[in-house]
Amino acid sequence: MQSNITACPLDCYDACGIIYDENMIKPFKNGHTNGFLCPHLNHYEKFKRITQPRYKGKKITLQEALLRLKELLAFESKNNILHYRGNGNFALMQEVTDHFFANFGAILTDGTLCDGAGEAGIIEGRGSNKNMPLSEIEKSDVVIFWGRNPHTTSSHILPLVKNKKIIVIDPLKTKIAEIADLHVQIRPHSDIYLALLLSRFIHINDSLNEEFIEKYASEFDEYYELTQGVRIKTTLENIGATIGDIGDILEYTIDKKVAIVCGVGIQKYRDGADIMRSIDAFAVSLGLFGKEGCGVAYLGNSKEAIESPFQTKAKRVSKVNTNFNEFETVFIQGANPVAQMPDSLRVKSTLEKTPNVVYFGLYENETSQMADLIIPAKTFLEKDDIRTSYSHNDLMVMNKQVESDIGISEYDLTAYLCEEFNIELKSEQEYLQHFKNYGVKKSNGCFEVEQRKVIPYKEGFDTSDREFVFLEEFETQQCETKKDELNLITSKNHKSLNSQFNRDKYVYLHSCHGYNNGQEIKITSENGSIVLEVKHDDRLRNDTVLIYSGTPNVNNLTSSKHSYEGKSAVFQENKVKISKK
Repeated sequence: MQSNITACPLDCYDACGIIYDENMIKPFKNGHTNGFLCPHLNHYEKFKRITQPRYKGKKITLQEALLRLKELLAFESKNNILHYRGNGNFALMQEVTDHFFANFGAILTDGTLCDGAGEAGIIEGRGSNKNMPLSEIEKSDVVIFWGRNPHTTSSHILPLVKNKKIIVIDPLKTKIAEIADLHVQIRPHSDIYLALLLSRFIHINDSLNEEFIEKYASEFDEYYELTQGVRIKTTLENIGATIGDIGDILEYTIDKKVAIVCGVGIQKYRDGADIMRSIDAFAVSLGLFGKEGCGVAYLGNSKEAIESPFQTKAKRVSKVNTNFNEFETVFIQGANPVAQMPDSLRVKSTLEKTPNVVYFGLYENETSQMADLIIPAKTFLEKDDIRTSYSHNDLMVMNKQVESDIGISEYDLTAYLCEEFNIELKSEQEYLQHFKNYGVKKSNGCFEVEQRKVIPYKEGFDTSDREFVFLEEFETQQCETKKDELNLITSKNHKSLNSQFNRDKYVYLHSCHGYNNGQEIKITSENGSIVLEVKHDDRLRNDTVLIYSGTPNVNNLTSSKHSYEGKSAVFQENKVKISKK
């Protein structure tokens, strides 16, 4: 592997390959990166980072910071110490800190702010969460972007879908929706009804893939009975779709190679698992699994076929509604929970009552501002690492490119703590080699995870009988909102990644609500309120408010409830009211 080749560490579908040349980040030309980078990486080194440790607002040396961390950990009962790790850096060596804290006896977190409900639904239906890789999406005839906005979240898929039939199912009229052959602009939180009706009409039209159903989905008749409980006319009116939309989707998809490319927003509800499972069932009715150019792409298990070398068995608490004040010392790594956890007012209140808050990361943010001890991390260019992806099968070696005196890597910090507290730790090279051993070289010189399948589920699903497990029941959701309530949507913004980089600061509304561009208004939910400046967007449904993820204080509005399955945050399941400031 060439020493000037590395990979983007960000928690993103694309996971781009990089060449570091002449002190510049340049795109890898082979494979899915395809010779171009996103705006975040094109300007990565322009974003100001933390360069010096601090304790109680006073600058200190790195050695002093490590000593202070050691003292904090040694002073407290281990059950009073929490390790809260985010995915600001998605590479595999980031988990080495879990190894220390788990073996030390501290508390770790469980659950996710992102994709857990959808993954739970996929696993219930298929038995495993194997992704449809980008290479197969390229071979499809039709691509359905279901709640996915590729121009913002996965721009490297765009060259792969040129000249294909494109369907978009999304409450927002995104950039991809504007150029799609069909956009069904459904009401937020109504995806399950559309998916149920699609499966039902495939049966009504005698268009089931009978051969596939007989082999791998023999319980479809029982599922069809479940879909009959959905009243067609009333449901379509409530969700904002028509019989014509149903007909168009079926016309475009039956007997075609179809890729259903799902975003995470569709499952950020308490019943998110059922929503994802119903979309999978629609794909099953068309026989889309196990075939070239067909399937459902979500966030696959990025660690599929890889065994972690780190010991991480530990007591855990919820990552969604963590009560930080139950601990004496909280170590926060690669995360900004004050901004990115739901119900920010509660999060901030509990952190304020926590005696010792340690922040280990790259950038100043709401959480670092509340921290007692700040330890700067190294960038991905300043350390060795390795990463996998949840949208393709590549295994990407991240060679160190730059020597720097700023900060400390996750491995070096862990090595220091393991030595101080007499915990066994292998060398960094042994761990890196452990991960590299799972790679096999491809013809283009890149590596991929050896035991992953390019076309998953060719021999049926990973259930006990190889058959898909359909929903047997689902919770009826009230689609309609009260007269003075609007649905809150918190999509990703193309200028930021959660609370990193250039964060937005507006509330987007349809002009029919009567507020002026530039006017400050108050947005209120059951959890809290914020004041933001209005920007009109008449592409929005008039029952929807859009505030981008990462907008300061947006999570004052969101609930810290969990999904029913998957221990996931439910950012989309919030109603708001708007009023003059």
